[in-house]
Amino acid sequence: MNSSSASSPLSVVYVLTNPAMPNLVKIGRTSHDDAKTRIDQLYTTGVPVPFTIEYVCKVPNSAEVEKALHLAFAPHRINPKREFFSIEPAQAIAILKLLHVADATQEIESQPSLLDQAEVEAAIQLSRKRPNLNFEEMQIPIGAVLTCKSNGRHAVVVSNRKVRLEDEEMSLTAATRRVLDIEYSVAPCPHWLYEGQSLTVLYDAAYAPESSEV
Repeated sequence: MNSSSASSPLSVVYVLTNPAMPNLVKIGRTSHDDAKTRIDQLYTTGVPVPFTIEYVCKVPNSAEVEKALHLAFAPHRINPKREFFSIEPAQAIAILKLLHVADATQEIESQPSLLDQAEVEAAIQLSRKRPNLNFEEMQIPIGAVLTCKSNGRHAVVVSNRKVRLEDEEMSLTAATRRVLDIEYSVAPCPHWLYEGQSLTVLYDAAYAPESSEV
């Protein structure tokens, strides 16, 4: 390591979500000492509730790590000028852990916050309003065939909350782990299609908040 990198301030890479932005993950970097403040400052007048910290890690080369993650998830980037990706937090976290980075999540969360408790509670309450999927409510009938986007494997709906995969009944979350060959759970809807339509679209249509009368 050269002297300039050795003397540079410690920085972090963060993975954030926001319950007002379902199915999106923000990946960025900032300085270590005021990371919580920087993250809290992302909660602007255009954002209904604060961001939730999913993972933060200390890295000596945050610019390189951030660039690598942005490149890896480029096909899922919503806007080339924004750091938002249509992925699961676990996908970004898994890559960071492969780099043997130093987990700083609890440390950063314990830093002083700019937010008051009411703002934090608003984000918690909004995240709790996202119900578990129910195939009947999503207009997906029993017997429907779901197709995995990434490899074309199929699962058959056998009840409101279960599918059959390889002659075994399980939740769609468990089926997603199996077809993706991963050991951790991810939100299943982004990975499946029904009659060519993403389950994410069907979920959002089924559980969209009711419009307020004006």
